[in-house]
Amino acid sequence: MAGPVVDILMYHSVSNRGGATSIPPAVFSEQMAAIAAAEVPVITLDDLIAAREGRGKLAPRSVILTFDDGFQDFADVAWPVMSRHGFRPIVYLPTAFVGRAEGWRGIADPPRALMGWGTIRALAKDGVTFGSHTVHHPNLNEQTPDEVESELVRSRAEIEERIGKPVRHFAPPYGLATEAVRARIAESYHSSVGTRLDVAGEDADLFDLPRLEMFYFTDPARWRAHLEGRGAAYLGLRKALRAVKARVANPWQGLKARGGGA
Repeated sequence: MAGPVVDILMYHSVSNRGGATSIPPAVFSEQMAAIAAAEVPVITLDDLIAAREGRGKLAPRSVILTFDDGFQDFADVAWPVMSRHGFRPIVYLPTAFVGRAEGWRGIADPPRALMGWGTIRALAKDGVTFGSHTVHHPNLNEQTPDEVESELVRSRAEIEERIGKPVRHFAPPYGLATEAVRARIAESYHSSVGTRLDVAGEDADLFDLPRLEMFYFTDPARWRAHLEGRGAAYLGLRKALRAVKARVANPWQGLKARGGGA
C-alpha cells in the first residue's frame, strides 16, 4: 500500500473474560509495549483528519487506539498501561448504558460493567477522547431515519454535556452502517470507524474507516511483525477467512465481510 498507513486498533474489554471482545491484561500490556518498542507513533483521529486536510503529516506507519462500549476495565486496567506510555486513546460510549451493565445483543455472560460519568469526566481531563456509540447500541441499519437521527444526536449531546468537550467521532454498533446511514453520520461527526478488517491508507473513507481487531494479534511475534511492516500475508489470510465466513452466514451479502464486534 503506497503512502502512510494507519493501524486503527479495535478493543472492547481488557479482561480475562474470554471471547473475541476481551483481551487478557497481560496480552494488552505486551501489545502496547510492542508499539512503544517499535517507535510507531500513536496518533488521534483528529491528527488523521488534519493530515487529510493538509494541516499535518503522517509517519509511514502510525497507530490509533479505539475502544468500543466504555467498559469499567478500560479505566481499571487499560488506561494505566497506555498512560505510562503516553498513548492517547478514544472510547466510544453507548450513553444509555453508562454506569450500568451492557444490555445489548450479544452481551457477555455475566454482563460486563460500563464506566460511570464521574470516571469518564476524570479520564477526559487526563487526555482520553470520547466518541459516540449511539444511545441504545442498536443496529442502525434496522432503524427508521427518525430513530437513526435520535441515536446520533442524543448520544453526542449527552456526552458533550457530561464532559464539557466536543464529540467529533462515531462508531456504529456492530460496525453496521449502510451508505445512507453513513451519510447521516457525516452530517454530525468528523469520522466513523467500523469493523471492516484492514489498515487505513491515504484514500480510506473517513466515514467507513477499517480497524484491526486485536483478538487476531494476541501472539506477540505476529504483532511485532505487523508493526514492522511484515504482516501483509497474515492480514490477507484473516481477511479472506472473514469473507468466507460472511458468505457462509449470508450468501446474499456478497464478498464484503464485516466483523462481529460491538
